[in-house]
Amino acid sequence: MGFLMEDVPEELLADIVNRLEQTADRNSVSLACKRLCAIDGEQRHFLKVGSGLHAATEALTSLCMRFPNVKKLEIDSSGGKSNPAKQVANRGLLLLPSCCPSLTELTLSFCSSIDDSGLAFLASCRNLRSVELNFAPAITCAGILSLVVGCKNLSSLHLDRCIKVSSDGWLEHLGKFGKLEDLSIKNCRGIGEDDLIKLGPGWSNLKRLEVEVGGCDRQSKVHERSSVDEWVRHQSRYKNLRELRLVNCSVAPGRGLSCLLAGCEALERLRLEMCVGVKDTDMVALAGKSRNLRSISIGLHPQYMAPVLLSNPLRLSDESLRAIAAGCSKLEAFELSFSGGEFPSSSCFFSQGGVLALIQSCRIRVLALDAACFFDDGGMEGLGRAPYLQTLKLAECQGVTDAGMQLLQRIPRLTSLELRKCVGVTDLGLKPLIGSCKLESLTVEGCPRISEEGVRGAARTVSYNQESRGLH
Repeated sequence: MGFLMEDVPEELLADIVNRLEQTADRNSVSLACKRLCAIDGEQRHFLKVGSGLHAATEALTSLCMRFPNVKKLEIDSSGGKSNPAKQVANRGLLLLPSCCPSLTELTLSFCSSIDDSGLAFLASCRNLRSVELNFAPAITCAGILSLVVGCKNLSSLHLDRCIKVSSDGWLEHLGKFGKLEDLSIKNCRGIGEDDLIKLGPGWSNLKRLEVEVGGCDRQSKVHERSSVDEWVRHQSRYKNLRELRLVNCSVAPGRGLSCLLAGCEALERLRLEMCVGVKDTDMVALAGKSRNLRSISIGLHPQYMAPVLLSNPLRLSDESLRAIAAGCSKLEAFELSFSGGEFPSSSCFFSQGGVLALIQSCRIRVLALDAACFFDDGGMEGLGRAPYLQTLKLAECQGVTDAGMQLLQRIPRLTSLELRKCVGVTDLGLKPLIGSCKLESLTVEGCPRISEEGVRGAARTVSYNQESRGLH
């Protein structure tokens, strides 16, 4: 006895479509009949538009009309840079407020045909809470201002390689009237680190901040005393920041970001990479305030910093680690990277003993060391006294040999191991792990003396590759 699709209850069809997670599967089902197509149109909440369709603006309009309940929209024109017809233009954003009234998240990538007038159309998207612009060369601060003025519920704004955007106007508006909680500014040459003070009262709402300065855009100019005083005056407002990532920034005494580090009472995650001028005093001040800190990542890359090391050397030592160990008892993850070449010994004084003391004082569950030349088999022996360590990641730690690897059994809770470009380790070092059921996962990449046969059976899940991508 057969049945017709029309006899199937609406609720059952909706449940079937809702269980399909892959876009390709949803597309296939929607072609089966009109009812499934209609249900898919009602339930589709995420839509990604690439550059594969000719007349991209018309295609976007058609898709938005078909899927009116879209909440998250991603437009990526990276594949159509040389063909304007394959890029969504300003007119494509005009219909978003009416066609996608539920839109809350929008990402525009490589949309060089969209300028300030197109961005102004988004001001009518009343439910928009998150906007991400990746390489938007035609957009200026005027377009960003129209966006933040119209979208009063905007809580997340990410700007990456928006080369014409400065800080004029929109930061002050967000500070006075906005609800911004997540701000990311990467490689926007018109926005300097100290311009962020314009956020003013808005710092009280901010929970996540990411600032990445292009290597060619870092400036060594002297900042006015009034700007520094502003950072100090707002120091009590940084207390709600939970995540901070600074890349290639200047963190020197009297500069704004140095004041920021000293005021983050609720900070949980910190990443400092290629930040010139960071000193022990900054880390001591941070540790004294950030009692909830759970993750720290410090990346030092000498090939980018060599020109400034002589005039503005780093002064990080075990004093920083001791302060973190004493003040940040909730710390669970610690990453230290010296990748990129030989680091001047006069600029950094971290030691193996300092790292081990930190690990043994805090409940460190994840430890990642990249090109840490001081870490050797003695350090591996010390990890046997790290009762909470679960994940160990070692990259280019040439002092670690088979003897150190054979001590892994002593780390009581270790379940995950990553080895990348560790030339001192051979199959012999991993042999005790084979069949021991010690590890849940093992990743080996770019270790020339470890064979694929040598990792077989060393963990429940094994990934082996002779090429290395670095720690991540």
